[in-house]
Amino acid sequence: MNSRALLVSAAFVCVSLTGLAQANDTSSSQAVPSYHYGMPLHVGKVIALTEPDTLDCEVVTARMTYIDEQSGKPAELAYRKLSDACSYQN
Repeated sequence: MNSRALLVSAAFVCVSLTGLAQANDTSSSQAVPSYHYGMPLHVGKVIALTEPDTLDCEVVTARMTYIDEQSGKPAELAYRKLSDACSYQN
């Protein structure tokens, strides 16, 4: 009876360790965090500002690529804004 309980618990441990290994896998592309009000930003230098091209005045998701002031590494942030087409419409 003890060996059966030991084997079952060992199987659960193996399954849980496999799940942890998959959860810690950072080789896949990571999602770009979205800006929210009050979020601390440590922008040292802006590298690029991009947004989708549109002819209509609408809210779009833009991206800012920048150098993080604290880590010195490039970072990217998504945020919502009115498209540039809004500037040209009366």
